[in-house]
Amino acid sequence: MNILQILPELNVGGVETGTVDLAGYLVSHGHKSVVVSNGGGLVAGLQSQGSKHYTLPVHAKNPITAFRCIGKLASIIQKEKIDIVHARSRVPAWIAFFACRRTEAHFMTTCHGYYTPHFFSRVMGWGKTVIAISDAVGRHMVHDFKTPAENIRVIPRSVDLEKFSVPRAPKSDKKSFTVVMVARITPLKGHSYFLKAMARVIRRMPSVRVRIIGEAPPKKQAYKDELVLLTRRLGISEQVEFMGNRRDIPQLLSKADCLVLSTVTQEAFGRVIIEAQAAGVPVVATSVGGTTEIIEHEKTGLLVLPKDVEAMAAAVWRVLNDPDLAAGMVLEAKKKIESRYTLERMAEATLSVYKELMQATKILVIKMTAVGDVVLSTAAIRSIRRKFPQGRIYCLTSSQAGPVVESLPYVDETLLFDGRGRNVKALWRTAAELREFNFDKVIDLQNNRTSHLLSFLALPKESYGYNNGKFSFLLSKKIKNNVRNIPPVEHQFRILAMLGIDYTPDLRLELHPSSKDDAFVQEILDSEWLSNPQVFVGLNVSASVSWPTKNWPLEHMAKLCDILGSKNVRVVLTGENKDRPLGRQLIARARAKPASFIGKTSIMQLAALIKRCRVYISPDSAPLHVAAGMGVPIIAFFGPTDSRRHMPPSDKSIVLHRPLKCSPCYSNVCRIRTHACMTEIMPEEVARKVMSFIK
Repeated sequence: MNILQILPELNVGGVETGTVDLAGYLVSHGHKSVVVSNGGGLVAGLQSQGSKHYTLPVHAKNPITAFRCIGKLASIIQKEKIDIVHARSRVPAWIAFFACRRTEAHFMTTCHGYYTPHFFSRVMGWGKTVIAISDAVGRHMVHDFKTPAENIRVIPRSVDLEKFSVPRAPKSDKKSFTVVMVARITPLKGHSYFLKAMARVIRRMPSVRVRIIGEAPPKKQAYKDELVLLTRRLGISEQVEFMGNRRDIPQLLSKADCLVLSTVTQEAFGRVIIEAQAAGVPVVATSVGGTTEIIEHEKTGLLVLPKDVEAMAAAVWRVLNDPDLAAGMVLEAKKKIESRYTLERMAEATLSVYKELMQATKILVIKMTAVGDVVLSTAAIRSIRRKFPQGRIYCLTSSQAGPVVESLPYVDETLLFDGRGRNVKALWRTAAELREFNFDKVIDLQNNRTSHLLSFLALPKESYGYNNGKFSFLLSKKIKNNVRNIPPVEHQFRILAMLGIDYTPDLRLELHPSSKDDAFVQEILDSEWLSNPQVFVGLNVSASVSWPTKNWPLEHMAKLCDILGSKNVRVVLTGENKDRPLGRQLIARARAKPASFIGKTSIMQLAALIKRCRVYISPDSAPLHVAAGMGVPIIAFFGPTDSRRHMPPSDKSIVLHRPLKCSPCYSNVCRIRTHACMTEIMPEEVARKVMSFIK
């Protein structure tokens, strides 16, 4: 694999050290390692390990500078044939996010901090995979940034045991002690509380010396000056040394008797804790965020509440005056480090995430229209799964069709959208939710203005659909809708052809009713005295409300019930709640009384019912598609619509239609007022077709 890590600079710091450590591991295991930063003191060491380094001003928060870096980074990605871009800070993450959209590289992030959830930080949750350096950071990203939990991988920071296993310097004076604090000099790190606590310790133990390792950022120099002044006011300026940034941290820790971490806000992890423990130094830390995951109080260290000066002083005094306690905590801490926080474990876990990322393509299929049309998409969804067996497939559909999609074993998650194109709030809210998933591909099988707009607003790397003039310019890959009168499934596969998925004539639809659906259907069949050996056929009494011209006449349905009844074949009526009055009229007119389940089933219960039928009869409608999906022999009536465009694929089907000059008219009102395309389909003919299937 070719991995690019991007971070602001390569100077002293936990993020920088982790980047260099991982880069060395990647090279040693045969992978290409590229790092992009603004440079720094660690570049030479990075390059000596075999990694490449590119210097770009990715540390600058100037929007113009960041914008210019996008194209330059995209060029580096293409030149080095990068597979994965791993962003480790916010400004570099914004640059990397947009650069990846211009290339084939995958985008991921590591959250090294407990970020404030404002828009600038949002990009850290947009990675296809988001590494959190502690459980606390992972929960924060899920709850406050709405990052999908499935995207989070917790990989703690590590420590190079060999580097920090420096022999401890022998003490010339057993009564003298050194307490260190290693942290950037900012108010969040709680230096002032640390100094006040140390003043209390020094009053009891004047031989204690304090070393503060770390430097203040340029904007925090005034704060450092305040700390220097504070040491004078506390009377401990002779015992406190500000050492600035140092690269000999292992050697300095080897001379320390206690390390204190006094952070006053949520600490993402606390890398210096495991470094000190690896060096054999007992630790006192505030119980904030990730520190509680590293330190088990009284066992691997001591925890105190943030800003509690007296408790911190008491904990440090205990460590310095109880050598057995200190030695025991160091021993237990080293055991934990060796089991959880070694460089090898961190690198192996990160490499596993890279491998997972290379295999897991995120795909969104949009099909949010009527139930019948969604059933028609099941063959396409199955074929997408075969093309991307390791991918995660999501489907955006309507709540009415949701159960159909949820039953499919090929879909990992079903997303619902019932807002219309004019409902701007629903549209924008759904688009924001889709962006959280960071999709690689959006396949638009709906192909209307709303779906094309959502395909764009989801910000996928690629989007596929028809070039139909309905905002289709928003799609990145499109095909002309210039082939007429082809079956609906084949029509969908013209889009899938752009992904290398071919259409084959033997494709079938499918649905998967649950065992509860089957049990429900058995119960209602028993209520109508329809035992298993009895032959019965299904009859869908009506199409949708908006298409009355598709309906077969009432008198024809009654006559069919009588003909089949004379042959000891019972008819089962299906339909929606709106069809109940029609069902009552039909039962009243027919001599051979059919069993009516009109309005009694959900869509998946209907599928389970149709599965029990020997034949299913229906006009062009959703139940016809359901029957095709259940593999039941079907007899379909077509009049105002064209069977070549709307007939679902089935190897057990008969289409009945009359080739009139006015048909197909695609009108919901019969202009010649005879409805001949449907009335001329006679019940005797239908009965013969039914019996041919049964025999």
